Amino acid sequence: MRVLFLHPNFPAQFRHVATLLSKDPKNQLVFGTKTENNLQISGVHKAMYSVAREPNPQTHHYIRVLEGAVLQGQAVYRLCDDLKKKGFYPDLVYSHSGWGPSLYVKDAYPRAAHLSYFEWYYNARGADADFDPSEPLNADDFLRIRSKNAPILMDLGHCDWGISPTYWQRSQFPEVFQPRITPLHDGVDTDYFVPKPGAKLVLPDKNLDLSHVDELVTYVARGMEPYRGFPQFIETLGILLERRPNVHAVIVGENRVCYGKAAPQGTTYKDMMLEKVPLDMSRVHFTGGLPYGQYLQVIQASSVHVYLTRPFVLSWSMIEAMSTGCLVLGSDTEPVREVIEDGKNGLLVDFFSPNKIADRIEEVLDHPDRYAEIRQNARKTVLDRYCHATLLPKHIKLMEAVANRQLPPQIDLIDPLPKVNQVKSKTKPKKQKGFVELM
Repeated sequence: MRVLFLHPNFPAQFRHVATLLSKDPKNQLVFGTKTENNLQISGVHKAMYSVAREPNPQTHHYIRVLEGAVLQGQAVYRLCDDLKKKGFYPDLVYSHSGWGPSLYVKDAYPRAAHLSYFEWYYNARGADADFDPSEPLNADDFLRIRSKNAPILMDLGHCDWGISPTYWQRSQFPEVFQPRITPLHDGVDTDYFVPKPGAKLVLPDKNLDLSHVDELVTYVARGMEPYRGFPQFIETLGILLERRPNVHAVIVGENRVCYGKAAPQGTTYKDMMLEKVPLDMSRVHFTGGLPYGQYLQVIQASSVHVYLTRPFVLSWSMIEAMSTGCLVLGSDTEPVREVIEDGKNGLLVDFFSPNKIADRIEEVLDHPDRYAEIRQNARKTVLDRYCHATLLPKHIKLMEAVANRQLPPQIDLIDPLPKVNQVKSKTKPKKQKGFVELM
């Protein structure tokens, strides 16, 4: 099979499936990307593209995202022209929707099948955008959010099939498109993310030695931002450190925003929260981003792993933590409920209640043996539903079916946990207040 992967970053979500496909010398694999890095996958040819310019700052802010997507689409069209001159004609184009690389692949390769990875569809009501009552939306927000879907809708209109990593994420797309999107998670490496009973955390290059610590609370996110509950976690630590003199916390992630609104100019959410909440910094350890080996050590040594998220894209880190047998304390939000059943394979808690989060952490720290079965069930959930060994062959079978126009693809899906996919958002639409001048 000849496959053209498209993603601005390399290798992104396609790392594992591209690696597995590359093991068969009959496959011819090209990965179109615009981000320079030293990463390589043996048997995968990395083809670079570059945009002609950045979006014009004077472009109306509703359609600046679309302009950026069009520029990427043009760049990929030029890349495809170069690939055709070299004799590369894919059976399948597999792209990540949203940034724009795939907008014109049907024009560049009209006979190639197109599979699109649909990670998120933007909705102003009932998901991430209106989740926090302290951040009400105005009319300008509603229109801006709807407009962000323009490049995604273009992909939905011309792709042959779609894939989305969770049922919750698929449910965000318009109902008319959902039957053409297969819910199939990428999976995690359960042979790598394994439990290590009695593990202690020592990271010499970070000058971090917690080998003496018996109560370790961990938090992992790409950035320190409200979307992943960073402010609530810091408030939780303020409570927890006062109550328990022996507890330590390790926070993995960069001091930046990956999702949602940026902090006010000149500051960061980390700085804001540390000014707001006094913490004993001898027991709070910010590691920054970590390579996989060190990140694994953190979650293996964890007593309680806190994962908080708005109703948004589910982080792979939560499932990786469960794979190591972590006791995951997750927010009681839709993406988490698709994986965690409270008291069965993890614990759920109110996203907005640091006091309740601290209380449940203390329950675990006070009675570690009581939660052994939940840890085992967490690992079993991942083995049963999110294991590479199970999901990657399904993924490749789906790709082959789309490439051969065998639609809908006939693969065995892994059903969501009971009742989870039927849960509706708890967030009620908010009334608009009067007239708002549109920007």
